[in-house]
Amino acid sequence: MSTTTPRSNLTLYRHLIQARIRSQLQYRTSLLIDSIGAFCLTFIDFLVILALFRHFPRLGGWSVREVAFLYGIAGLGFSVCDMIVGHIEGLGDMIRSGQFDAILIRPAGTLLQVVGADFALRRFGKALQSMIVLIYAIATLHLQWNAFKVVLTILSVASGAAIFGAVFILTACTQFVVLGSGEVANAFTYGGNQFTSYPLSIYSKWLRRIFAYVIPLGFVAYFPAEYILGRSDDAQWVQLVGPGVAAAFLALSVGVWTFAVRSYRSTGS
Repeated sequence: MSTTTPRSNLTLYRHLIQARIRSQLQYRTSLLIDSIGAFCLTFIDFLVILALFRHFPRLGGWSVREVAFLYGIAGLGFSVCDMIVGHIEGLGDMIRSGQFDAILIRPAGTLLQVVGADFALRRFGKALQSMIVLIYAIATLHLQWNAFKVVLTILSVASGAAIFGAVFILTACTQFVVLGSGEVANAFTYGGNQFTSYPLSIYSKWLRRIFAYVIPLGFVAYFPAEYILGRSDDAQWVQLVGPGVAAAFLALSVGVWTFAVRSYRSTGS
């Protein structure tokens, strides 16, 4: 059992991330190429959206600029999460090779150690691409901004990152039971990013209920975007509770991780 304090855990995490960033900056050309590649590949996703609007004037009642705003928030939240937590999908390889057993005997939290094992700076290209789309949407929508909407937009990105982080953690926990389940988990992580890039209104009713209230992906961008854009498709309280939902969902995922680790019997068992 770890005897470290939350403050010491945060200090350890900061040192781990600083070390990962320094090591990646030693190969700047490779980092630049990877970032450009990520930028170009993810930009194709937005081109698909633009292609759809060549055939449809509106998508689920949303204009192209409104969908761009939705895409920007969802993409930025996911890319931040992917840089910080995305490598947790490799947990199965750590378990299979016995590396996770070594983590268990160290005097620090297991989740902190796994998350701190990497910081994918190379995925900054996706964050930059999403940020450009978001800025484009904000500049062309001519919204009536106030301080609350600005704060809500920033919180929505943070909440989206937290929700996706929770999804990454929960799907990683399945690998304690079924090794090699990472590909199935991708349907909820990377697939979830695709899902949140479009309005919930285009999906069937049962999908909206599952991904809004069971796996709360609707709170990543759709519900807060409704409020910021002045849409009244859903109740206002639903549009504003995203940060609380994100905090609760992330706490749930940490609890499930703790339970899964305590039930883990090691590769030699």
